[in-house]
Amino acid sequence: MIDRRDVLRAGVLGGVAGTLGLQAPDSAAAAAEAAGSVRARDWKRLADALSPGATLYRPNGSEYESLALPFNHRYAGIRPAGIVACATTEDVSAAIRWARSVGLPAVPRTGLGHNYAGYSTTTGLLLNMARMKSIVSTPVPGGARSRVYGPMKVVHDAGTVTVGAGVTNGDLHPLLEDHGMFVPTGRCPSVGVAGLVLGGGIGFSDKMFGLTCDRLIATTVVLADGRTVEADEDAHPDLFWACRGGAGNNFGVHTSFTFQYEQFEGTVGFYQLRWSLDSVLPVLAAAQRIAQDTVGDGRFHLRLGIGTSGTTRTQIHANANVNAIGQFYGTVQELRAILDPLLKIGTTQERDRNSASVRQVTPGEASELLSATTPIDRFATKSAILDSRTLLADQQVGAAAERLLEWPGSNNEDGAGFAMFALGGEINEVPPDATAFVHRNDLFVFAAETSWADYDRPDVAEANLHWLKQFYDDIFPRKAPDQAYQNFPDPTLKNWREAYYGANYPRLVKVKRKYDPTGFFDYPQAIGSS
Repeated sequence: MIDRRDVLRAGVLGGVAGTLGLQAPDSAAAAAEAAGSVRARDWKRLADALSPGATLYRPNGSEYESLALPFNHRYAGIRPAGIVACATTEDVSAAIRWARSVGLPAVPRTGLGHNYAGYSTTTGLLLNMARMKSIVSTPVPGGARSRVYGPMKVVHDAGTVTVGAGVTNGDLHPLLEDHGMFVPTGRCPSVGVAGLVLGGGIGFSDKMFGLTCDRLIATTVVLADGRTVEADEDAHPDLFWACRGGAGNNFGVHTSFTFQYEQFEGTVGFYQLRWSLDSVLPVLAAAQRIAQDTVGDGRFHLRLGIGTSGTTRTQIHANANVNAIGQFYGTVQELRAILDPLLKIGTTQERDRNSASVRQVTPGEASELLSATTPIDRFATKSAILDSRTLLADQQVGAAAERLLEWPGSNNEDGAGFAMFALGGEINEVPPDATAFVHRNDLFVFAAETSWADYDRPDVAEANLHWLKQFYDDIFPRKAPDQAYQNFPDPTLKNWREAYYGANYPRLVKVKRKYDPTGFFDYPQAIGSS
């Protein structure tokens, strides 16, 4: 939705770790040993250093169990030695200083810990940011520019909103619904805004208003030595540059973020299209052409995908589908004209249903209709960034559809498949080196996913992971695209430095060495790690 070397593979629940060959690295074992050597009086010293609104949790309590569990249960066996539910920036500073003094890593977690690769879990000290929920808005009187997009009036840069590190996408929804205030955020309500913005932040308004990181104008960061700094274009500009796309928990622990917001009045176009897998070739071809034709039109937003679910071959075949969803800042007539090639595809029933889905809704209604959780229980993802040279050809799409029907199945209703999130518009107007987010000249963020349930057998997990690799390799049989999305981290990705950050990586390393010279914030794909 991002954090530490002791994290990886310390324990997938039950016996899955052994089955998949996932073992805790030496640093995880060292951290566990260090945690065992922390004395009771040291834990008391930490508890005494916290504010009245914060709490220290140790293993065996009911609150500890719920707070320790990450969103991706693949990593639920990685249990922290202690958890600090932070209430203030000073709590974060005190916790970091304490962790350093006793030799434990400190890892922040916002939201429910959505990090796909389990990097928001640790055997050290977990900093739970969920209590830091403040949301403060400041309108900008006059000076803001307004523009009409069909039935929608937008006041651009209408003001600023400062949110605490525990704020989620869902927490910001009432601002839109009740006050028409909008910051570009992601699709999943329970994802923390912190992780979203630090890795970039894609959503259903990014072409119109930029990535979440593009709306960031300031952030409060607690550094590895416990100092607190405010980073913006004028103060610590190198750190501010790195925070916009450099991924979470590389340079410090963020406790607040200030964004520019837009003011909405009116309605937007919405659509939700679905076909059987029989239409996968014409749909993917038409949708990719539409994405190319509208790459410069920030009003049009698209998520395209194929997927299935089930436990039996019959269910998997019956549930296989191709789908598209999005919104448009303009009239329904304009939206129908853009979607026309897609609306002509499929059976009579599919065409009628898809046509009926195209309608005008309020921005708040659109936010609800477009929302969806990331995969639940246990899941794995492989991503890619696609440009005009790497769009999917019919042969690749056909191979993906065939492999989808061979998915081994699971009891997780999220199933498996791929999604493609269209880029362009304001995203691509920003130079690749203007922020740490380098993917500025592209057409899609691509994500292949598979999921399984907590109660599935270990061999189901192994089969799903094996299938995901085959699925990805079938789609990109010769060579995978050079770039991948840092907010969909893949722990198996070997060239992650270039894939996530491209030419910006050496500059990120310089920032890392300046603000965290000892590498206190560390995980398998941390900036500067070996």
